[in-house]
Amino acid sequence: MPINASPMYLGAESRAASARTHEEKLKAYQDMLREAPKHKGSETLLAGIKQKISKLKKLMEKEKAAKKGKGSQVSIKKEGAAQIVLVGITNTGKSTFLNKMTNTKVAVAPYPYTTRKPEMGIMDYKGAKLQMVEIPAIVPNFMHTELGPTLLGIIRQADLMILFFNTPEEKDMLDKELADVDIPFLIYNNQENIAELIWKKLNIIKIFTKQPGKKPDFPPIAFKKGATVRKVAERVHKDFIKKFKRPSARIFGPSARFPGQKVGLDHILEDDDIVELHSS
Repeated sequence: MPINASPMYLGAESRAASARTHEEKLKAYQDMLREAPKHKGSETLLAGIKQKISKLKKLMEKEKAAKKGKGSQVSIKKEGAAQIVLVGITNTGKSTFLNKMTNTKVAVAPYPYTTRKPEMGIMDYKGAKLQMVEIPAIVPNFMHTELGPTLLGIIRQADLMILFFNTPEEKDMLDKELADVDIPFLIYNNQENIAELIWKKLNIIKIFTKQPGKKPDFPPIAFKKGATVRKVAERVHKDFIKKFKRPSARIFGPSARFPGQKVGLDHILEDDDIVELHSS
């Protein structure tokens, strides 16, 4: 952190750290360069920012060029409540894991590089649908392979990455090739509770809705943690809040002090809550 950094610089630095796309990160770096202190003591800082901008621009140019070639034919549309990518070295069990978790039938073979293109499946976690995408094996200099830039783009847009490797050396190689990927991740090690670990890492919750006097609807609806009753009302009926002067809800579940607690629209929900909307 530079000495006497302005709030504008600190804000840009924070945006750079949390950026999910190259475009967002580049804009944040450029803002940092503009807002950074300009004096002899900041020369190293300014040089470092300029180097980051140059490196990122070159990376973006490579990805743009790759999209004009054959790699542009590979694209993955996000589906479900979240997208999870399976990333790792060849022959580390990615396809077997995908088949197990999503009931798909991806080819599994003892020879390397069986997966040539991204494979997809849908994992059902207590009614919530999670999209899993198996990425072809990571190799040294992955960014410079034919599909490398496109596949790295798919990884960056995901909500969670699960890493597969056998040795510390393979983990080091993954770290090097994925250095520019900044999303949450899990390391797969045959955990029995992997589904629960995935759900907790995704930072989302599942909410059930119900009508008065009836059982909760199924399947649940997924929201980011911190979602309120207002978010549920807007998803279920976009005019619900506008239509009624005193909309409220009754809550059954973890966030309720007692079953059927009456709450307002700003009540923060928790995983597995049941929401019963009322007009007054």
